[in-house]
Amino acid sequence: MLRILNLSKSFNKGTENQVDIFTNFNLTIEKNKCTAIIGPNGCGKSTLLNLISGTFKADDGQILLNDKDISNLTEEKRALFIGRVHQDPSMGVSPTLTILENMSLADKKGEGFSLRRLVNKDRIPKYVELLKDLDLGLENKLNTQVKYLSGGQRQSLSLLMATMKFPDLLLLDEHTAALDPKTSHVVMMKTKELIEKYKMTTIFISHNMRDAIQYSDRVIMLDQGQVILDKASKELTEEELMDIYRRKLDEHLLH
Repeated sequence: MLRILNLSKSFNKGTENQVDIFTNFNLTIEKNKCTAIIGPNGCGKSTLLNLISGTFKADDGQILLNDKDISNLTEEKRALFIGRVHQDPSMGVSPTLTILENMSLADKKGEGFSLRRLVNKDRIPKYVELLKDLDLGLENKLNTQVKYLSGGQRQSLSLLMATMKFPDLLLLDEHTAALDPKTSHVVMMKTKELIEKYKMTTIFISHNMRDAIQYSDRVIMLDQGQVILDKASKELTEEELMDIYRRKLDEHLLH
């Protein structure tokens, strides 16, 4: 379970350009559930994920993961139990390394190692087994540099690498936004399979209302750093979400 207590975050603090993103923000994310976070640009979605992962440090408040206070841990330390897939297909992988080397890197997260001894040959059958589950033929391209893969293949590999060590929390920051609709659908299906298989507590950001409902257990809509909707996905329709979303966009345009 993830608990966010009285979280506050501002940028350009103390200047005329100060922007208050969150003020005494509270949120609880259920264990082993997938929660979709939606909302207009600038509502705080990505900032929230950056605060949880440690990319940004909160000005005030606490972040508790499975009852452990992680508020003051560095991003590197949080990465030992938080997996993350970014919007950019190149961010979760090392493009100049091969698929095998990338998987070995993910497998050694938190361990000391040298690049010279990166690959443990005994682990290769396990990597092949995991790659086969993606059903993209990557198990036959172990020695291919990742820079030669398509965006969809890279995101699928990033997803696999982010979940290899069974993180306590998986963060997906619009991880299909840079993909075409067909590839996006494939990656979302693979995401759903992995989350359900390993029962991972997951937060994913999406601008796609249909995906938000279809692939999550719960939908939260943010606006100006506040929760304005929090419902079980099965109780929502795409039309209802779009209506609320449009109304919020119209309000922003009026202001």
